[in-house]
Amino acid sequence: MIRMKPILAPSMLAADFSKLGEELKMLENAGVTHVHIDVMDGHFVPNITIGPAVVRALRPVSGLVFDVHLMLKQPLRYISPFAQAGADVISFHIEADDDAADVIEEIKSFGKRPAITINPDTDAERILPYIKRCGLDMVLVMSVYPGFGGQRFMENALPKVQMLRRFAEDNDINLNIEVDGGVNISNVTQILGAGADMIVAGTDIFNHLNPVERIREYQSAFRSL
Repeated sequence: MIRMKPILAPSMLAADFSKLGEELKMLENAGVTHVHIDVMDGHFVPNITIGPAVVRALRPVSGLVFDVHLMLKQPLRYISPFAQAGADVISFHIEADDDAADVIEEIKSFGKRPAITINPDTDAERILPYIKRCGLDMVLVMSVYPGFGGQRFMENALPKVQMLRRFAEDNDINLNIEVDGGVNISNVTQILGAGADMIVAGTDIFNHLNPVERIREYQSAFRSL
């Protein structure tokens, strides 16, 4: 099975919220194709970020793939608003209240790509039945506790990534494995080596003195694999 080329999805959680449109243009000009958009409800995680209105406002100004990460207790009720606002990928947590199969089918009904997310304390085996039964082809492994940016990478994410990659290869499944949390230019090669092929990086990019230069460093690391 041919592995997908790695994809960088900078996290807008670390961007300057006063100029999100400009930040998206900067990413596009740097050759980025995907952007990660974190949605928090103040209940599933102790923080609140953006809603569908912001996604809708950003959609006309960017051709990037909007990878929308729902950190919500009840994601099912918000699939329609975010799908109609312009999300391309919608990920939700297996730990949320709603039935995962129902959420996957709702996302697909809008022609969007679904992904299941697992928290650091969750066994990755919980999502295997959905990969097979629901035709899921993307998962998101959290390498920090969700809710805030700038946290330290948790090494226990790597065995999960390795297990999911082996599962995909053993079952001849084209599976994208995304990793989010504490990713930086120093550990990205290790993460990719474990089997990830989608990388979310936030503060390491947007807090850099030259974000474009940092993006180029990631792109160079991807090409060296």
